[in-house]
Amino acid sequence: MAAALVPCLPLHAMWRVAGRRSPWPSIYLGLAGRAAGLRVRVTGQPLRQSVLLTPNHISWLDILALGGAGRSAFVSKAEVRSWGVIGWLAGLNNTVYVEREDRRAVQGQASALSSALRHGKPIALFPEGTTGNGFSMLPFRASLFAAVSPPPEGVRVQPVALDYGAMAPEIAWTDSESAAANAVRILNRKGSIALTIHFLDPLEHENLGDRKRIAAESHARVHATLNASFTPNAASHIALGK
Repeated sequence: MAAALVPCLPLHAMWRVAGRRSPWPSIYLGLAGRAAGLRVRVTGQPLRQSVLLTPNHISWLDILALGGAGRSAFVSKAEVRSWGVIGWLAGLNNTVYVEREDRRAVQGQASALSSALRHGKPIALFPEGTTGNGFSMLPFRASLFAAVSPPPEGVRVQPVALDYGAMAPEIAWTDSESAAANAVRILNRKGSIALTIHFLDPLEHENLGDRKRIAAESHARVHATLNASFTPNAASHIALGK
């Protein structure tokens, strides 16, 4: 992961000096994901401009995979900005930070996200608000969709299913495990990690009327896709979050 920074950082600087949108943060995330063992397969067509991606969330590996394959920036809790090298790298990838516990800041955060969606690269929002356990999907929080309720003109909402198959519970980062412990466990495991990223059809206009409907429809499509990928003999399944 560190070695991948050596070519990516100066190339990123050259793109920025030239006034061009740099692809190098996304390229770096993809390289870092491969170094961590990810082997990513993509189905569907990722939108590349003015789109909010709404994936399920299992692991920090999701960020490496989706950043690389979807060329996306991310919505993140504000404290990530102070996480040393991780916060610095997140800033290079145009992360949109939100204060999730500060209700007074909600309107300003929605405006910042709306502006980023209109003018920048795809942005991924993890609507569960945290990582799941690999067995079940949590509900998508309607409150997180304030920036696209209704969506700014020209902005689409595209559900994304991150499918680790039967490996999902092993990869999952749950509340009982610290970030450091999870990172050590994942990086020390043997073998590769197969991940299929399903870029689903964007929501139709009639499903964009309010944030509850956006959340429910996005959740339903991701859930259906993950359930359809499992065989009767699979070691795990995705249960509908209640």
